[in-house]
Amino acid sequence: MKSAALARCLVTCAIACAPSVLVAQSGKLVPLYAPLPPGMTRLTTFGERADWSPDGKRLVFLEKTFGDVYEVDVATRALTPLTHHYFHEGYTRALHLPSGDILLSGAPEFDAKRPWRSRNETAELWVLSRKLDGPPVPLGTRCSEGPAVSRTRLRIAWTIDHGDYPDKLPEGVSQMWVGDIETEAGKPRLVNRRKVLDSRDLQFKCSLETQDFRPPDEKELTFSAYGHQGTEVMGVDLETGKVTNYSNAPGQYDEPEGIFPDGKHTLVECDRHSGKGSGHIDVYKLALDGSGKTERLTSFNDQPTYKASNPVVSPDGRWIAFQEARSNEAAGIGHGILVLSLEGQRP
Repeated sequence: MKSAALARCLVTCAIACAPSVLVAQSGKLVPLYAPLPPGMTRLTTFGERADWSPDGKRLVFLEKTFGDVYEVDVATRALTPLTHHYFHEGYTRALHLPSGDILLSGAPEFDAKRPWRSRNETAELWVLSRKLDGPPVPLGTRCSEGPAVSRTRLRIAWTIDHGDYPDKLPEGVSQMWVGDIETEAGKPRLVNRRKVLDSRDLQFKCSLETQDFRPPDEKELTFSAYGHQGTEVMGVDLETGKVTNYSNAPGQYDEPEGIFPDGKHTLVECDRHSGKGSGHIDVYKLALDGSGKTERLTSFNDQPTYKASNPVVSPDGRWIAFQEARSNEAAGIGHGILVLSLEGQRP
């Protein structure tokens, strides 16, 4: 605990002595995107895959792929390291649970000679206590890419595929599961596991990735259908299994990201402006009424070197957080967390 407290103190002191925008010593040749449009603010110049806290005051994010997890206060820009108090192999996702604990995805072992296995094949789900008084507890399942977290209860959804379980799933097959987190003897565990969708049951070929429980009743789960008509935004009814295509834009890349708290829209990574695929995307807002209506929210990719990605919506629906990214880098790699007011304000 002393080492964790010291780390938090050092980070906070460094920020207090630094300019209002954090400076990362990355050595990257590509400068940060500028100028920022009105209503947009840069919180950090490093980091990726942000997620809002339930109260909308903080964002948890990854330092880098396979790196540590941090939390940034949106108002003060103060940083708090969440994973400095124990040794680990690095993380690929970090999401707030309604309890205040953090759901992590990361491999139990990391091989620098084969780094992407830790994201594509051996990543597991863990729960890190909000007390930061020890290492996270494994939930006993692997996870392909990002899990989804309920806003109202300790329920999560996740995807598995052939890379995760080559002995159980054939090449090209993916499944989405849901389960509940409960505490037993002071430790979290995953119960009530249930498969909700198997890619083999669809009438088209695609790879699945869970994204969000759809508010307000959370009876539907949005997901990516990679490789179907480009990539489509879809939803599966958790009670009936009915699948709905919400983007329905053949030849276009549409990947769902954060969903709005009223459940009427979702943010998407989309290449409508470029038609060049996932490397040339920006943040769009998609109506979930079947109309396919979209609104472009960022224009980073108007400069082809840049893209905006991995957007998430604040609990009050007034802000989005997203990351600056590069068109020639792997999906998910970020170069700083930014926030955009949907009302033209600054945080």
